[in-house]
Amino acid sequence: MLKYIICSHLGMSSFDNIDWNQAVKKEARGIRDDDLGEVQQIYQENVITKVGLIDKVTYSIPKSLVDRFDGHTLRFKITKEEAEARFKTKDEVWL
Repeated sequence: MLKYIICSHLGMSSFDNIDWNQAVKKEARGIRDDDLGEVQQIYQENVITKVGLIDKVTYSIPKSLVDRFDGHTLRFKITKEEAEARFKTKDEVWL
């Protein structure tokens, strides 16, 4: 019984257990280790990330799409292509 409980806990999303303040300034990655930039801020139900050195792109990704946070990297359940198509936003919205 104990073995089952441990295994099922490890398989659960840690979305509810994330300290969102700790995720700011950490790396954001998607499925296939896609680079989604660095977490800039947490705004209501979204995570704001920014990627790029010169041509910066900003994403506003719902927290519900977070898979896990290991203390260094915030992992999302989306691809870079999905982020581009659905969550790319204007930078000035978050200034």
